[in-house]
Amino acid sequence: MGIKAHGDKQGVRAGVAVVAAAAAVAGTVWGAATFAGPGQGAGAGRQPAHENASRRTPDGGAKGGDAQGAGGAPQSRIPEDIAHASEGGGDAVNITIDDGPDPQWTPKVLAVLKKHEVKATFCMIGPQAKAHPDLVKRVVAAGHRLCDHTTDHDTGMGKKPVAYQERQILDAKKMIEDAAGGGAEVEYYRAPGGAFTPDSRRIAAANGMRPLGWNVDTKDFGKPGVAAIVKAVKSEIGNGPTVLFHDGGGNRAQTVEALDQVLAWLKDQGRPTGFPVRTAPDGT
Repeated sequence: MGIKAHGDKQGVRAGVAVVAAAAAVAGTVWGAATFAGPGQGAGAGRQPAHENASRRTPDGGAKGGDAQGAGGAPQSRIPEDIAHASEGGGDAVNITIDDGPDPQWTPKVLAVLKKHEVKATFCMIGPQAKAHPDLVKRVVAAGHRLCDHTTDHDTGMGKKPVAYQERQILDAKKMIEDAAGGGAEVEYYRAPGGAFTPDSRRIAAANGMRPLGWNVDTKDFGKPGVAAIVKAVKSEIGNGPTVLFHDGGGNRAQTVEALDQVLAWLKDQGRPTGFPVRTAPDGT
């Protein structure tokens, strides 16, 4: 992560701006936690305290950064607002997978996605990608997209200095890119626990990554049971098209089974899947 990623007048205005940016995230505020790095047990030191704080609120996106194409040439401008809409438009659903790659669970998630011929966006922790470059390459080779989920999954980073936020974002981006190889792009940035700030969104967009939110928190991180995860998708999909699952941070057996059932249900409902918007305005 995986939603639920949490005087003088000038100072007051700054505080209001940060609160407004956090409220724009469609997702879940997590309890403070640190993601287990390579060599630690899965999910060690991390508390799965997911609490649904808010869903999507419109967020201005007039400013943005230039995406870099081959040779560093600027391409389409990346908005700073938080994306939720799907490039597929209409009834298309975005499947997003957080907190990997994980050597046990990412291959199982990939197998389910292949079974249903679905593409997803994988929001990766930098050191996890560095430790498992084979899995990052498998994700890219299968046609999925990459998303930066910082180096330490620090849900409190929004309250820390801008320089710290920048290191968390850009160091992870480089680790994921290096692991992927072949010039693969990291196309999105998802803040841990949805803890976006105006600065983190600006940094991401300026480096070619669209800030990415979510509309449906499956709460799979807390392992509530397969039926509960599936029910969450069915009951909340009306909130918007971007669904949050996890392939890291612990035992994801329930996630794998629930994902299989959700994808079958979406097909029965005639709901296609797609990728989140990257350069287009968020139209949800």
